[in-house]
Amino acid sequence: MVSKRIVLVFCMLWCLAAASKLTGETEIDVDEGHGHDWDIFDINREAGLDLMEGDIVMDEVDSKNTILGEQYRWPHSVPYYLEDSLDINAKGVILKAFEQYRLKTCINFVPWKGEKNYISVFKGSGCFSSVGNRQEGKQKLSIGNNCDRLATVEHEFLHALGLWHEQSRADRDDYVDIMWDRIEQGKEHNFLIHGETESSALNVPYDYGSVMHYSKTAFNIGSQPSIVTKIPSFMDVIGQRMEFSDSDLLKVNRLYNCTTSSTFLDSCSFEKENICGMIQGPGGVAQWDHRHSVTGGPNTDYTDMSHCEGKGYFMHFSTVSGNHGDLALLESRLFYPERGSQCLQFYLYNNGGKDDQLNVWVREYDEANPQGKRRLIQKIDITGGVRDSWELYHVTLDAKMKFRVVFEGIKGKAASTGGLSLDDINLSETTCPHHTWRIRGFTDLLATTPTGVKIYSPRFLSPAGYSYVVSVYINGRSSPGSLAMYFHLTSGPNDDTLTWPCPWQQATVALMDQNPDIRRRMSNHRMITTDPSKLSSDGNEFYWDNPRKVGSLVTGSDGSRFYLGPGSGTSSFLTHSRMKSRNFIKGDDAIFLLSVEDVSGLLESQPRPRSAAPPFKSAMSSSQETTDTSTVVMAVSTSLAAAVFVVVLASVVYIRRSNRRQQETDRDVIDVENTDIQM
Repeated sequence: MVSKRIVLVFCMLWCLAAASKLTGETEIDVDEGHGHDWDIFDINREAGLDLMEGDIVMDEVDSKNTILGEQYRWPHSVPYYLEDSLDINAKGVILKAFEQYRLKTCINFVPWKGEKNYISVFKGSGCFSSVGNRQEGKQKLSIGNNCDRLATVEHEFLHALGLWHEQSRADRDDYVDIMWDRIEQGKEHNFLIHGETESSALNVPYDYGSVMHYSKTAFNIGSQPSIVTKIPSFMDVIGQRMEFSDSDLLKVNRLYNCTTSSTFLDSCSFEKENICGMIQGPGGVAQWDHRHSVTGGPNTDYTDMSHCEGKGYFMHFSTVSGNHGDLALLESRLFYPERGSQCLQFYLYNNGGKDDQLNVWVREYDEANPQGKRRLIQKIDITGGVRDSWELYHVTLDAKMKFRVVFEGIKGKAASTGGLSLDDINLSETTCPHHTWRIRGFTDLLATTPTGVKIYSPRFLSPAGYSYVVSVYINGRSSPGSLAMYFHLTSGPNDDTLTWPCPWQQATVALMDQNPDIRRRMSNHRMITTDPSKLSSDGNEFYWDNPRKVGSLVTGSDGSRFYLGPGSGTSSFLTHSRMKSRNFIKGDDAIFLLSVEDVSGLLESQPRPRSAAPPFKSAMSSSQETTDTSTVVMAVSTSLAAAVFVVVLASVVYIRRSNRRQQETDRDVIDVENTDIQM
């Protein structure tokens, strides 16, 4: 009898292991399973923080200090230090947020090199910051658990730069009603107004879409909103955590007297007759024409799609007539690079001959070439896109001296009923996304896709050689009303030469706001980082191991067979109401921008100035914890074997005691104390 029960115990253990085995259907939320879109104030309340307005740190002696006053301004180059306590994913998100500041403002966050005042970013028990430069030397800013979202980081650094919350401005009551009876007792002070003697709106209208606005449920009791907008359509817009709004940027740029950004070079939608200073380049037989529509297509531009009368222009190179090899050269105005690498983004409409060509060149100027010297950057594969459609392209430039961008159209031999058209060009000294996933007919999918049904992107390769896909639940994973998104590794051509478990690759998934001007986009980003030490829920498998070991064999939309690994992402990627408040869907399509980058370098401590004291070191550094994967595997395997032995032994003892009708049960209770870092 005892032996049969032992067998039964082994069977139970085997079933439990099988039930928790990783598959391609396994999906975890990076926001620790909250299952809904937690705001900064939800995170801080969960952490037990009671800060001014939810996320603002103010000493009592300084409680009357405000953003008014030049002493609270930072220089345009703001020194920062990333503490070792930060999660690796958070470090990567922070650096991406800094890039958004450089693209859209004149603020440039730079590593601390010994300046008297600097921002020290650490992992505290929530998300919080001081307001303005407190002139206190080391000024702390926390990016704790669940704070590692691009807009959340932008929000906290806007506080550090000197901005208060939008709903605390003096004219707040003209735009929203505060429902005082729905606010948690003792939290009413978070809704106080800063008068005009304390704070300034900088002559910017009230902004429901500000990344600095409270959400409708901030500090509420139950499910009823604590803030009601006087224009009902904005109820589900307030509290957005996508990116800076136009008004957020206007305030920062006015506060710091910004006239140019650090990395933005140009944006052109061809709405004006001067076509953004572009010229017809020398040597072309044909030319690019400024058009509103073309017989045979395109019938509209991509910027406006004929929604506004009198608007909607693009540049068109007709290949209907002429000779094989005829050139049309469209050259940009002059640019003066600082970084030596640029991202060129544009839309191309192709309905010309099947062998028409589009090439991207740069014309560079130096003392030896005062008239400029052309250098080919990329031949655009126009056969890879969809014909008779505006297709998005990204091209990485590497200009290091004064230059122009040159679009070269070439007529092919084949018959043509149209040509090549260009629209919505953006140029910035930023990194191009690695891949684009365009979901066509997105509006129809939104209307017809059941909750719990997902679609997959094509398989893509990262620069390091890892293969991956992104899955999207268009109408939610378990409840409608929002998009859910998950990142999966897949089997690929390089699996035998890659390191497994996959170490420290940060995936960025961005639903693109298709505003024609890159500076005005409020795209929605989430970042997921592969931690090679992360285990499955039962501790038997490495979560980011080779999908051939921890995944499921599936068939892709193209008929290919591959292994799909477990996913990581969020069930609250973006609510439908916020998605519809911006240009996320355009021409009935949605566009995801995807990148995967190696962030293992962030495991190292940020160098400190020689004059600074060495940083606090924990008993085991992060590098010690992650340098030897094989040791970890051996240790975990040994521990699992020991655990199984202990469980079986305990089961045998329990069975024997049951047979002898012993009623005593030994229980071990382990109390785990979690200590958060406090200010």
